[in-house]
Amino acid sequence: MKSRFSAKKNDANPRSISNATEKVGVLLTNLGSPSEPTTTAVRDYLREFLSDPRVVEIPRVIWMLILHGIVLRFRPKKSAKLYQSVWTEHGAPLLVISRAQQQKVADQIQQQYGDDVIVDVAMRYGEPSISNVLQKFQQQGVDKLIVLPLYPQYAGPTTASTFDAVSKELQKWRYVPSVNFINTYHNNPLYIKALANSVSEHVAEKGIPDKLVLSYHGMPEQFYQWGDPYYEFCKITTELLKEELIARASGLTDDSFVMTFQSRFGKAKWLQPYTDETLASLAKGSSKHIAIISPAFSADCLETLEELESENREIFMDAGGEQYHYIGALNDRDDHISALLNILTPLLSDKQS
Repeated sequence: MKSRFSAKKNDANPRSISNATEKVGVLLTNLGSPSEPTTTAVRDYLREFLSDPRVVEIPRVIWMLILHGIVLRFRPKKSAKLYQSVWTEHGAPLLVISRAQQQKVADQIQQQYGDDVIVDVAMRYGEPSISNVLQKFQQQGVDKLIVLPLYPQYAGPTTASTFDAVSKELQKWRYVPSVNFINTYHNNPLYIKALANSVSEHVAEKGIPDKLVLSYHGMPEQFYQWGDPYYEFCKITTELLKEELIARASGLTDDSFVMTFQSRFGKAKWLQPYTDETLASLAKGSSKHIAIISPAFSADCLETLEELESENREIFMDAGGEQYHYIGALNDRDDHISALLNILTPLLSDKQS
């Protein structure tokens, strides 16, 4: 069906409206990765990432001096080595997994809604960029946009920053489609069940750990004091997952669960307890067997594959631990895809034949 809004194609203006049809564009987004595991590529990626005022809220003049004078001189080389340790033959793990998620979601949606719904994936930093994918949607005649940032727990530096990028691009358009922006799914029942399934499967294979550590990505504590709900959403996810696993008679008890925060950066106080310090403390005590999962990550990436799987394993074992198991992110598991479809379906209901 033709949109009631149309305009003559203007080749000099890629944002002109041409041949617009009533189609829905579903945009899945994640944080992003450097294009290559090299110092130069990592520097470019970090420059874009750390220049975002949603990510670092230090006064701009001061932060730009620190970023360009110190951080971008020394951090890229170190980070490049870490990326090299997790890089795959197909590229950055986060992008590879995100593509797999996109394909599975697209296949399921196409079966139900046909070609009127287009599913694509974009990265907040790096490529494929949000602006480029949105421009593809525009050329495909998208009349309704659904944006699902794959951050289960809303946070200003991730979810809100995604909104900023979407809005920045749409501000350049003559015709702005209707927009549905999904800002959190921390309490979605199917998301919680998918997490519980991954833990249950691990327990069945490796046994009941002394502690199940739920490690969320960190955030400066001041962000929370300023009103960011991320910490509260992490607590809700933790409680719901705990309830689900205890109800399943998994062998885990209320005392089995520990919520922590990882990946802190800089000298400011971040949300606590810190994952690395907690792991060392557990190992020095009576918890010699732990399993660790990060409900904040929808796809495995540097922070899970290197920091949780490798770096924190070493911390735990060096402190006296005996068994350390990382439970992978939900990635493109079928139950995770079902959860994402469950989140999207209410906004697609008017397309159902």
